[in-house]
Amino acid sequence: SLNKTHMISRKNASISKFIIHKVGNKFNDTKNAFSENLVDFDEASYDLMLPFLLRPFGSVVQSYRFNHHANISLNEINSYCTQLFNDEDGFVELSKHIVTHLYEQSSSAQIKTGDVLIVLFEGIEFRDMTTNAIGIFKIESKVNFFQTYLENKSYDVLVQKGINSKKVDKGCLILNQSDTEGNIILSVDNNSYDAQYWINHFLNIKYADDANNHTQQYIELCKDFSTEIIKTSYGAQEQNTFLAKTIDFFKENEVVNVERFKEELFEEDKHKREFDNFKKDFEGEQNLVIRNQFDVAEAVVTKEKRKIKTDIKLDTNIQIKLDIDSPDASSEYLERGYDDEKKMHYYKVFFNAES
Repeated sequence: SLNKTHMISRKNASISKFIIHKVGNKFNDTKNAFSENLVDFDEASYDLMLPFLLRPFGSVVQSYRFNHHANISLNEINSYCTQLFNDEDGFVELSKHIVTHLYEQSSSAQIKTGDVLIVLFEGIEFRDMTTNAIGIFKIESKVNFFQTYLENKSYDVLVQKGINSKKVDKGCLILNQSDTEGNIILSVDNNSYDAQYWINHFLNIKYADDANNHTQQYIELCKDFSTEIIKTSYGAQEQNTFLAKTIDFFKENEVVNVERFKEELFEEDKHKREFDNFKKDFEGEQNLVIRNQFDVAEAVVTKEKRKIKTDIKLDTNIQIKLDIDSPDASSEYLERGYDDEKKMHYYKVFFNAES
């Protein structure tokens, strides 16, 4: 089912090939440095490395597919990965090509140099299938840590730089498993100082055309609409009510139909028209078409719900926090008005007991 919260499981995964190269920055003229041999792990570093690389993908909800303006087989990473899956002997050479391709994308000073890890995994479980996968990881930020060591019978300390084993900066997993749109790809980017560099330029991937993506796009549309139109015209209380009702609609329905959504959320036709016009603009800006009917992906709704802030922040240092799971509370128990004597707006809050 599409509604599993986790796309992949790593419990039976293993690393079968692993190599480290250094990528420079073309813009600053710093060079790449290549390894000639695979890493031969000792047990301790292997046991730390495997979860370090795969953990970030556990919470990923959306998957990607390769993209290319002419033909998908001309997508570089697609082509290298196809070769890697078919010819394991070429692993070292192909891994260098991947790094060179990454280097070619560093067209500004802010793109960081770093270690690139190219990995062949076996035993990755994805939606009831077991598959191998190629991982490409870029480690950009090194952390300082203290190393204590014994010298002349007493302990001393020095600072060393290393990789923070808690968090991968950038990583992708290309599964040797495809659907009608091609190979299934997962990606994480924690240092998104350049939104285009990793996803669009290096990997050249786009979101899969599935329920996850349709749900995500529609919730993004509603969030933008609530900020730009509702909050601006009707205030924060209306905005929050709209968001709570949107999430509620997604929880109550397995399929979203845009006409039904508008019927349920907007009482007046002019508001439906506002939404339609905003939707057209949104589709144009994002270069996408939102379907009139699509299946809901619960995992996406849960993830997006956590990101929505439903606070009304007032300039008098008071905040009113509304519960996103009670869409009717704010219209029933929160009243907005204007006080002529104080020349200020007010909110009146009704309740039975303080908890």
